[in-house]
Amino acid sequence: MTWDPNKYNEFKEDRYKPFGDLTSHIIDKPNLKVLDLGCGTGELTHKLYNQLTNPFVIGIDSSAEMLAKAPSQENIEFRQLSITEQLEQESKWDLIFSNAALQWVDNHQELFSKIISRINPGGQLAVQMPQQTENTLNKILSELVKEEPYASYLHNWTRPSPVLTLDEYAKILFDNGGKNLVLYQKVYPLISTQKDSFFDFISGSALTVYQERLNKDEFEELSAEFKKRIDIYFPTIPSIYAFKRLLMYATF
Repeated sequence: MTWDPNKYNEFKEDRYKPFGDLTSHIIDKPNLKVLDLGCGTGELTHKLYNQLTNPFVIGIDSSAEMLAKAPSQENIEFRQLSITEQLEQESKWDLIFSNAALQWVDNHQELFSKIISRINPGGQLAVQMPQQTENTLNKILSELVKEEPYASYLHNWTRPSPVLTLDEYAKILFDNGGKNLVLYQKVYPLISTQKDSFFDFISGSALTVYQERLNKDEFEELSAEFKKRIDIYFPTIPSIYAFKRLLMYATF
């Protein structure tokens, strides 16, 4: 995937709000070995580091553009790797953290089991993801790309969300030895302040996988129709978009 850090960061305050909720569940211990899966620009990796006592932290991300924005600090290391590539390594961690990244990796039954296998005994897992299967903009986009002419432009390729239900995640965590489970869905409301506010929000995330598969004219055509459908669903300004996220924490 091709990421634009500037477009993504236009809404960083909204994207970062769940960070405080997620980190509130983490138990601080001295010298934790921490892995941040999908660290993006590293800004939240830095915040996580500052909340812990003398940790060693590695942040990994597949985007060179995002990592170019990462801050330099002793005891924080950033690596350009995909989440899948990182999990193939045998290294284990006291805390595996992921804020809004795992929704881009397929097969969550297998993925979460692999992540848990990389946690030391007594270690912690803290994960936050958008609930793509329930969020309105994702639903509109998912239906649109299946229609013509966009289906032909994309050669019938779509990117179904791999995100599961809370019940399914609870079972995965429990079956893999999870204790002290905390799982919940929370709405983080977005308020439109001008025309195309909601389009601009999703254009920095879920829309990018389609943008990289379309030529300029095709993507502009898709974007124009997407904006029309968003306007139909949210006809007034301001409007509220009930953006849902899943938060999960467990010890092992």
